[in-house]
Amino acid sequence: MHPSLLLLTDSRLPAGGHAHSGGIERAVASGAVHDVPSLSSFLHGRLHTAGAQSAALTAAACAEAARLATPSAAEDEPEPHRWLVLDAEVDARTASPAQRDASRTQGRLLLRVARRVWPSSVLDDLATITPNPHHPMALGAAAHAAGATPEEAALAAAYHAITGPATAAVRLLGLDPVAVHALLATLTPALTAQACRAGASPGWEALPAFSSPALDLLAEQHARAEVRLFIS
Repeated sequence: MHPSLLLLTDSRLPAGGHAHSGGIERAVASGAVHDVPSLSSFLHGRLHTAGAQSAALTAAACAEAARLATPSAAEDEPEPHRWLVLDAEVDARTASPAQRDASRTQGRLLLRVARRVWPSSVLDDLATITPNPHHPMALGAAAHAAGATPEEAALAAAYHAITGPATAAVRLLGLDPVAVHALLATLTPALTAQACRAGASPGWEALPAFSSPALDLLAEQHARAEVRLFIS
């Protein structure tokens, strides 16, 4: 893994990721997640649906950022701009309006921070063309600016998909953080497998569109909740 990717996946990166629970707050409120075993089920499901999809989209964004960084990219750029096309691909694969809003909020904040930490013309162009990008787009472009490969970017996305909810669960339920980290450790092989599959995606038309209706419903319920600790 490229060393800069460690900074990009660090929960202390001031990009607002700590304010999102990935659906775990509403899952806790409903009673679906109440201990480490139920958290394990939630994280496994999230990794293989929303996490796998985010990993593939992030890898695609990283590969596009690498393509745009080549000298000949400007001459070959079709209309509409490919960032807009990829943005539409992410939108089409995010059924829940609440999930789309959360993705764009996180993407905008991450892009703002990444442009300061890893200055790049590709990040500047992304901010100009899509100032409110989805999170996988911002993460993929930032990973490229940090020197990572698409597969490494996919790994960062899959990691983010489970560590955010896991950390939120510790805060919401008072779970033993060591037990939760031991749970995350058991997911390492699945993380690696998801990153390998995402990095080998043949084209945007073949990007996964996994359905996770339970996560969508939790997101919509959370958006309507009067009292909440996390944004999403």
